[in-house]
Amino acid sequence: MSETGSVLKGDPRIEKLRWSRRLSLTSRILFVNVLPLVLLGGGVIYVDAYRKQLLDERFKLALVEAQITAEALAGATPQRQEALLIQIGKEQRLRLRVYGPDGKLEADSFRLAPPSFTLPQAKEVDQDAFALQLDRWFDRVVGAPSLPDYVEPETDDAADWPELTRAREDSLTQIVLRDAPDGTHVINAAAPVGLEGDTLLLTRNPVDITESVRQARSTVALIVLLALVISTLLSLFLAQTIVRPLRELVQAAVRVRQGRDRQVEVPRLPQRRDEIGMLARSISDMTAALRQRIDAVEHFAADVAHEIKNPLASLRSATESLGKVEDPALRAQLLEIATHDVRRIDRLVTEISDASRIDAEMSRTEFEPVDLAQLLCTIAENRAARDENEGRQLEISGADRPARVMGVPVRLERVIQNLLDNAVSFSPPGGRIWADIVQREDWITLTICDEGPGIPEGKREKVFQRFHSDRPAEEDFGNHSGLGLAIARTIAEAHDGTLLATSRRDGQSGACLELGLPKKR
Repeated sequence: MSETGSVLKGDPRIEKLRWSRRLSLTSRILFVNVLPLVLLGGGVIYVDAYRKQLLDERFKLALVEAQITAEALAGATPQRQEALLIQIGKEQRLRLRVYGPDGKLEADSFRLAPPSFTLPQAKEVDQDAFALQLDRWFDRVVGAPSLPDYVEPETDDAADWPELTRAREDSLTQIVLRDAPDGTHVINAAAPVGLEGDTLLLTRNPVDITESVRQARSTVALIVLLALVISTLLSLFLAQTIVRPLRELVQAAVRVRQGRDRQVEVPRLPQRRDEIGMLARSISDMTAALRQRIDAVEHFAADVAHEIKNPLASLRSATESLGKVEDPALRAQLLEIATHDVRRIDRLVTEISDASRIDAEMSRTEFEPVDLAQLLCTIAENRAARDENEGRQLEISGADRPARVMGVPVRLERVIQNLLDNAVSFSPPGGRIWADIVQREDWITLTICDEGPGIPEGKREKVFQRFHSDRPAEEDFGNHSGLGLAIARTIAEAHDGTLLATSRRDGQSGACLELGLPKKR
């Protein structure tokens, strides 16, 4: 199987998607979708904090200005007071008003001199309605408290300004923030003047704060808009990194399903370390496994046809000859041949049926603890009682203590029976067979050796192939299907174990078959 797969090999479009090879799809999707929201949230928090900082600075400034102006006005003559109100109001762009002990307005810088600032009229507010609506939306988002509207009273008495009342009662400077009609802020600072009961009202319209906040907000909106555009482009690009490989996988899967091109390879996308790459490699491995299974089934079917065809041909020849032969001895011989072929076909069908359903059965069967030593001893006793060893002597070692594994007892018994049958068929009459169990920390090995001719090193894997049969010359033809060791290895591998063919360790003639299984934990 090619690492890259023929479908995507050399595709320049795929090579351009290098940025996404190591990041998972989850992290990329989160990044693309969360980025604009993070920028928007961070920008809103920043603008709100920036506005609060500016207002705090102006509150401190208004407090200092009100206290200094009140001290300057205390004890001054009315003429001097008016001059100070005009000068300070003009230089600091303030409106200064002094109220007497009776609450009546005594002096107003806007009446003594031209106003240093003007609040917008209704027409100007209508022209700026969008900006005003945006300000209100922003205040709702950040949870800013609603401010009272700034409205000039008709009588303009001290009682019309709550901050003047509190300043007179507490003898402390009071700060109040209000909203002008155009959405800008109006800061009022009330402070007591001297000991005669006069009070000072300082009014400032810091339009620069609103302008700075709106400018910062516009900058944040521009950044968020840019991030949204980038996020959209990244989303489209991300969609391509997902859709394009999936489309290639779908095309390859369809071609594999149709079976029109046996050489088509599902792309493995080795350069990708995300979920798409994992999916591609899983589908590629699955396809390879399915192909191997299909090839095995095809070969198995061909082998079955070949193995059954021989005894069928012999059986057909014998039955056709029976009607033509008059010699009783020859007829008996033909009947014996036919009976032998029927038994051979029956054995083949049974073995083939067993071999074909082992994989499916093992995948559905639940394993249970099995004592391999006790199972071996039980099998040995039953074989001795039925004389299945045909005069061969079976010696068992290492079975004096439990050897527990996880498995299916009936299937493990089948493995041991097949190994012993193989040893019996290759051992000379009166020979010996050894069965030895060796336990390691996490592995148990059952080795069965015989005194036969042994297995050449180059043929030790072939003996596990289906229908492979290299029997002794003196054994009757057709007594074995050639599936015994193949079935045994299949069962061993289904138990996460191994089955290997080796030579005897003592250097003598004979073969050893080693069954290895994981030890029960």
